[in-house]
Amino acid sequence: MDRHPPPTPPSPIDASPRDEPTRTWTRRTAGRRVGIKDVAQAANVSLGTVSNVLNRPEIVAETTRARVLDVIDSLGYVRAEGARQLRGWAARVIAVLVQDLANPFFTALAAGVEQAAREADLGILVCVGTREPAEVARHLALLTSHQVRGAVLTSGEGVGSTVAAFRRNAVPFVVADQSAAQPGSCSVGIDDIAGGHAAVRHLIERGHRSIALVSGPDRLQQVRDRLRGAYRAVAEAGLSTDSLREVPCRALTVSAGLDAGHRLLGMSVRPTAVFCANDLLALGLMQALYEAGLRVPDDLAVIGYDDIEFAASAIVPLTSVRRPAVAMGRHAGRLLIEDTSPSRTGQEHAHVVLQPELVVRRSTMAAPARRT
Repeated sequence: MDRHPPPTPPSPIDASPRDEPTRTWTRRTAGRRVGIKDVAQAANVSLGTVSNVLNRPEIVAETTRARVLDVIDSLGYVRAEGARQLRGWAARVIAVLVQDLANPFFTALAAGVEQAAREADLGILVCVGTREPAEVARHLALLTSHQVRGAVLTSGEGVGSTVAAFRRNAVPFVVADQSAAQPGSCSVGIDDIAGGHAAVRHLIERGHRSIALVSGPDRLQQVRDRLRGAYRAVAEAGLSTDSLREVPCRALTVSAGLDAGHRLLGMSVRPTAVFCANDLLALGLMQALYEAGLRVPDDLAVIGYDDIEFAASAIVPLTSVRRPAVAMGRHAGRLLIEDTSPSRTGQEHAHVVLQPELVVRRSTMAAPARRT
């Protein structure tokens, strides 16, 4: 009788009792334990191929990998760290790829994905950094080696190449923060045109006729949509497009906002209000204004975008356009789980569009100062 205890579930995520593999003891064939040679012989592949399936499955052709895994199941081969991972805990994990956890928006989005995973009794793996191809390749190797169920990809810089890489490797995915429907996959987006429109319409309704647009990288669709909404609000109010003056930024960060604030202070005719493409830009800009001795909103009204946690707790609470990041992540996680469900039938893919919400605080509540 084999008295060895069953192998320990792999760290860091433990399988729940109902998800335990049905075989916790290795089978014996003709009085001996099934080994890797038996698997290779039955699958008609080399020992090296079996080893790659267990350790580096991403480099093995999908059909070969499936054949080897079927043989592993049929023979009951169990390696202390191998087959239990392939058929146990890892099948109950989804991933989320975010660009930068220093941005609270992405932290909130990941929290939403985690909520969806918890509802389905799944675990979550968070990967940070998706702008460079090398980063994406590293994440893909990790996800495929652990046989994750799928991944939520956040839109932004490099998302096109990320989507292509996931498709090449047959890893299921859902794109979050995607304004347009993603062909062949599910996606969740926010109507940023409506958000930009709401921000500038609010400033116009407060009496502002000279507004600066502190924008981010033009290559980001989200930034372009917010500017489109801003110009639409000006047109609907019957104002000239000259009412808006763009202050471009290379990044959506506090330091970029600080730099934009210094440039705005150098204008010969300063606007009465500023619409920033995100809250981090707005917080940096307000720092520059404070250092220059200007008051928000008396000297300059400021509105941000995203409504991150820090917006409400700023020295001058920041008016912002709320993007429901947690809800977006939760929707994306649920779509991924539904899309990868074994019971799923059909090839229809959903595109969910969430609506932004204007949250008015003190940073825009003063009337515009008169220019003499």
